[in-house]
Amino acid sequence: MTMFDSVLIIADIEGSSGCWSYRASAFKTHEWVAACVDMTRDVAAVVHVLLDNGVQRVIVKDFHRTGFNLLPEMIDSRARVVQGYKVGPVPGIGDPGSAEAVIFLGMHAASGSNGFMAHTLTSRIRGLEVNGELLPEVYLFAGSVAPYGVRPIFFSGCPVACDQARDTISGIHTYSIDKSVGRQEFAVEPWRQGLARAATSALHDAQTVPFEPPGPFHTKVTLREGELAAQKLASRWGFHRQGADIILHNARLVDLYLDLIRICYLIPMAERVLPLAVAASNLRGRVGLAWLRRQIKKR
Repeated sequence: MTMFDSVLIIADIEGSSGCWSYRASAFKTHEWVAACVDMTRDVAAVVHVLLDNGVQRVIVKDFHRTGFNLLPEMIDSRARVVQGYKVGPVPGIGDPGSAEAVIFLGMHAASGSNGFMAHTLTSRIRGLEVNGELLPEVYLFAGSVAPYGVRPIFFSGCPVACDQARDTISGIHTYSIDKSVGRQEFAVEPWRQGLARAATSALHDAQTVPFEPPGPFHTKVTLREGELAAQKLASRWGFHRQGADIILHNARLVDLYLDLIRICYLIPMAERVLPLAVAASNLRGRVGLAWLRRQIKKR
């Protein structure tokens, strides 16, 4: 039997079996339609194996762009699919509830690395280092749920992303997707079956603990737009700047994560009315999901 009664899945699109270009990750493109379908099939395969192996509660968090990329009707109805973003208590995710473990599906490598569509939070960031090391999203996401006792047990993405996950979290299981062969040559069904088998192994052989890296966190954020953009953002939020780099010093990981969210997504006015800003973003995502379903029906 599995070691866990309740599992959280955090799903992204770049490392899924359907995303092979930037347009497939973009919003409301025809390539995105196909990518969302395959992303959903990847998630559904893992949900199926979790439930078959004794997991009682599965929560799926759609965590790409608007947060409305998955098609819940294609996923076992016993799982709860959470779409859109929450203000807190965990940024974006909301309340992890009773989750004991977290599985990361379809992830990508960190900004500044050579993985497939590598970026951290946004492609506006060219490089992101914390205490001298590249900062992948799994560092932030696993760390954000650690205070709730949630253990990161499984990660899928490109080979570079998987290497970074193992370097970040000792003992995490990984399963890679090699996109160097191209979409037409890629055998999606055997890969997806392997993904499900790998997730099963993680359920029964988890060796991780909640990911709680010790502070302080000294972070360098290098913006792709250059020095003027860094100057504008540093002035907006009162951050220290060195050329095109914004320099952050945080004692706690949660404060680093919030500062990165400010840099990537917010302006001070939006932060002051954050619940309304999040609601507007989620409305945009719902409209996009309705468009996605109409495109699928036309096929």
